[in-house]
Amino acid sequence: MPTIDQLFDVLLSTSASDLHLAENSVPRMRLHGSVVNIDGWPVLDRDLIRNMLMEICMEKRWKKFEDSGDLDFAYALENRARFRCNYNKQASGYGAVFRTIPSEIKTLEQLGVPAVLKTFAYYRSGLVLVTGPTGSGKSTTLAAVINEINSNLSRHILTIEEPIEFVHPPKLSAIVQREVGIDTPSFASALKAASRQDADVILVGEMRDLESISLAVTAAETGILVFGTLHTNSAMKTVDRIIDVFPSDQQNQIRQMLAVSLRAVCAQLLLKRKGGGRIAANEIMIQNRNVANCIREAKTVQLLSAILGGKREGMQLMDDCIDDFLRRDLIEGSEAYMKGIDKDRFKQYAPAAGAPAH
Repeated sequence: MPTIDQLFDVLLSTSASDLHLAENSVPRMRLHGSVVNIDGWPVLDRDLIRNMLMEICMEKRWKKFEDSGDLDFAYALENRARFRCNYNKQASGYGAVFRTIPSEIKTLEQLGVPAVLKTFAYYRSGLVLVTGPTGSGKSTTLAAVINEINSNLSRHILTIEEPIEFVHPPKLSAIVQREVGIDTPSFASALKAASRQDADVILVGEMRDLESISLAVTAAETGILVFGTLHTNSAMKTVDRIIDVFPSDQQNQIRQMLAVSLRAVCAQLLLKRKGGGRIAANEIMIQNRNVANCIREAKTVQLLSAILGGKREGMQLMDDCIDDFLRRDLIEGSEAYMKGIDKDRFKQYAPAAGAPAH
């Protein structure tokens, strides 16, 4: 049994989300949002951390890591869980972060996300984005949507990921999962090939540059249902981010394309729940005439009022969701202030100067 598996056992037994290893530090884990030391483990010297990282990494990948200083891959712990692994070199030496990927894909109902997210699975075409910072549960939410399609519809689903996180066994749908760096050289090359693979649904693990964003939008326009992720925390910033990636002379054209093809945006944050655990807060924007006009006419600031006016269709603002959690006593006021987008709205909960951060 690899030594590092003992640390993965700790993560699984405590329901921690992440394992943090760094040379000259003790192992740490993220538990309910806070990073804490793991008891009973020594400071990791160069030999110990190097051996731990090498024992679950293929020789070819290790050489790539030594050459570049960064490596991403997935590791399966028997049939119990998978971990998304990131190796990195830092000032103190070797480092790594491991994210727990549950072996069981939760349903949208089990995740407790707004019911309107289920409708995303039944769109025939268009672009659907799930956004948020690293560690906000985007992959988990998207896996649940893909699982909804896989369980209830006969589709050809293609996922393009780096690395593959949730493994989807075929159910009613045929499903192909491609890993960037192993099965395909890049997100862009896999998206180009997808047009010849008769895909009904494409999941793009990360839309990170002009080429992959452009190809995803084009695929959505041609009748494919495309799911993707971005590191933005609101619907308005998501639209701006996509448009800003394009050269200025192409931005008007991409606005016209997005106005038609962008079906929905779900921004997500994870908040610390009172009494332990975490709870997902969502901002949801769904395409309607008002939303399309705001995008087409470069009036993205007016998307806020378009979302407010679309409550009956399932739309909601992030701060309204956070305020609802606060009124239901699910979160602390300090957490609402830290995660809220409009700080003035929650300023009465701002920590006092000199108070310790939680």
